[in-house]
Amino acid sequence: MSRLNVPVEEFTTPDPVTATEDQSLGELRQLMGERGIRHLPVTRDGKVVGLISERDVRVASALNEEERHLVRASDIMAEDPVSVTASQPLDEVAFLMSERKIGSVIVNEEDGKLLGIFTATDALNALIEVLRRQA
Repeated sequence: MSRLNVPVEEFTTPDPVTATEDQSLGELRQLMGERGIRHLPVTRDGKVVGLISERDVRVASALNEEERHLVRASDIMAEDPVSVTASQPLDEVAFLMSERKIGSVIVNEEDGKLLGIFTATDALNALIEVLRRQA
């Protein structure tokens, strides 16, 4: 079988919904629910500084009501999320995610600007498309 050279950007969700570090837990929960997303990049001055997963929000939501009101995005985000460049081969990115057991990576343009987010769902969609092309 020949190796495909497909850049991750072909299957990246572009222009992802983002949050700021000071957004409340309630705002994060609402944003993720309304947009139907499970991963939320957190930005500061246009740069991604963290990533919040649906699981992070769920865990923080288990706090008592008083504590929940104090939680901000910066409190629950994973700092310095894994990022890749748009031209990085899809198989390398999928392997990286599998190896690190993570559900998403930040995809940046070559100049470092945020392009999008690549999730496990995007990886499954890529697999489906690649397999259908071969059929």
